[in-house]
Amino acid sequence: MTQRESDRAYMQWLFQAVGMGNGGFLKKISAISSPEEIYKMARQGRLKDKVSSRYQAKTKLLEESAATYDVMAEYERMTDRGVSFVYMGEEDYPKKLMHIPDAPFALYYVGKLPRDDEMTIAIIGARNCSAYGKAMARQFGETLAREGVQIVSGMARGIDGIGQQAALDAGGYSLGVLGCGVDICYPPENKSLYEQLIAQGGICSEYPLGIEPRAVLFPPRNRIISGLCDSVLVIEAKERSGTLITVDMALEQGREVYALPGRVTDPLSRGCNRLIRQGASPALSPQEMLCELMPDCNMRTVPGRQYPPVMNGVRGRLFKLLDYQPESAEALQQKYADTYDSSITVSELYLELLQMCADGYAERISGNYYVRKV
Repeated sequence: MTQRESDRAYMQWLFQAVGMGNGGFLKKISAISSPEEIYKMARQGRLKDKVSSRYQAKTKLLEESAATYDVMAEYERMTDRGVSFVYMGEEDYPKKLMHIPDAPFALYYVGKLPRDDEMTIAIIGARNCSAYGKAMARQFGETLAREGVQIVSGMARGIDGIGQQAALDAGGYSLGVLGCGVDICYPPENKSLYEQLIAQGGICSEYPLGIEPRAVLFPPRNRIISGLCDSVLVIEAKERSGTLITVDMALEQGREVYALPGRVTDPLSRGCNRLIRQGASPALSPQEMLCELMPDCNMRTVPGRQYPPVMNGVRGRLFKLLDYQPESAEALQQKYADTYDSSITVSELYLELLQMCADGYAERISGNYYVRKV
């Protein structure tokens, strides 16, 4: 084991022994000596003589931990599982995190951390999102990733996971920041995304292995999501939404905030529309957003999706009528009759809808209601 790895092993012991929210103490105690020497002093009961009396309770924790903790064995057990550890001051520590308020003292990660020299955007939003939100998360995630933008989010249900999946499917990089240990997939239904992030991007957390997800752990996690990014994009959010906690942190960190405009009557768009009113930049398209953030971008991506060759005739006209708001087959038949051809039957239209769902251009929401998917 190299000296660098040895230092990481002892620092990992120090970090997990005192728990979260002790960055100030960790910085102070790290200035006393090397992590290995701190461990030796703790085992010998000499550490309390080196630390201010105000930190005696934490010093006692370190001494109790050092008495039973096998530093090298635990570190090797961690790395054998593919987990890496990096702490503040190391060259590998993300530079974008270094100057944010309450920067995490250390990170556990699997896969790769984002590159400091590449544009990075967080895509965040509602867990219970609409069909419109799903489609926009896919479109922004895919287009941004194809232009080399790194996508960071919380791997949550809804917008977060959809945007990250789209980025990976486009061959791009994405990082999931978890509110639990990196060895735990949360939410469980995103297992496939979790595995793909590890293979193609990365997973990170400031919480040690084995820490289960709890509601109290997610707000602190959000400062890492925004801190790793140059800009934050909100796809959908209610007026009172947990997503807006991340926005507040992003603004405190000096990050640019974009929000997707929506209908004023749509509860899932009220948070975004209010953000725009308060000064957030409207995200009118991935292409426009890229041109603002990266003026020299060559835009390799073709703006907008093109209708495939099979989307002509009845199917092509029906696709144009589909919206991101659910409509029944009967309502679509009436729209089609009013716009194009009054002789079409619900049965004929229903068959076209089923084929569009099979091809991935429409989605059946519930009962006999359908939305555009792309």
